[in-house]
Amino acid sequence: MSALPTGPSFRLDGRRALVTGAGRGIGLACAGALAGAGAEVWLAARSRSEIEGAAAALRDRGLKAHALVLDVTDTPAVARAVAAHGPFQVLVNNAGGNRPKPAEDVTEDDVDALLALNVKAAFFVAREVARGLKAAGLPGSIVQMSSQMGHVGAPQRSLYCATKHALEGMTKALALEWAPHGIRVNTVCPTFVETPMTAHWLQAPEFRAKVLAQIALGRVGAVDDVTGAVLFLACDASAMATGSALKIDGGWTAS
Repeated sequence: MSALPTGPSFRLDGRRALVTGAGRGIGLACAGALAGAGAEVWLAARSRSEIEGAAAALRDRGLKAHALVLDVTDTPAVARAVAAHGPFQVLVNNAGGNRPKPAEDVTEDDVDALLALNVKAAFFVAREVARGLKAAGLPGSIVQMSSQMGHVGAPQRSLYCATKHALEGMTKALALEWAPHGIRVNTVCPTFVETPMTAHWLQAPEFRAKVLAQIALGRVGAVDDVTGAVLFLACDASAMATGSALKIDGGWTAS
C-alpha cells in the first residue's frame, strides 16, 4: 500500500505578517488568526490606542504581536515601516473605506479619498512588501481585502465598486509579475460582514432585509468567515493559488 498523503499545513510558524487596518473588525480578526497559526504579526493602523491594546491582548494569549502606528496613505512612511520591520512573508492588505451615496452626490473629495486608500495605498503597501521579499530571496503571500462589490455593481456604491474592481485588476497583474519570485497575490471578497464599520447599516431593518435577500445562505457574514479564507490564502495550503478571487459572499455573486 502506498503512503497516504499527509495533507497541507495551515501553520505559519516562523513567518512575519503585516496586517493593515488592524485596529478593529476584519483586520483585527485577521491579525488574531495569523498569530494563532504561529506568525509574528505587526498590526498596522493610525490609531495608536486601538492597535497597542489589540497587540497586548494577543501577547497575553502567548502570541507574537506588535503595534505599528502607520497611515497607509503616506507612501514614504509605508516604505520606512516595511524596511524597518520586514521582510513580511504574509501581507493582509486590509485597510480600506467606503462612502456610500448616490452617484450624483459623490464629490471630488470622496473620489480622491477612496482612490487614495482603497487603490493607491493598497498598491504601494503591496509593492514595498514585495520589494522586501525579493531582496531577501523569500517567497510570500499577499492577500488583498476586496469585496463582492469588486465583481458586481450596487446602487449608491459606484465609487466603492470602482475601487474594488480596480483592486481585482491590480491583483491579477501583480500575481503575474511577481510569480517568478514565488510571491502569490490573491483577493478575498466578502459580502456584508457584521463589524463596527457596517453596524449602522445592518441595524436598519429595511437595509438588512435587502441584503439578506441577495445572500443565498440567508445570513450576513461574520468575521470568522473571512479570517478562514485569509488564513488559507496566507499559508502553504493554497500554494498553487495566485491571481485568484476567493468570494466569501454566501452566494451573492452566483446569481
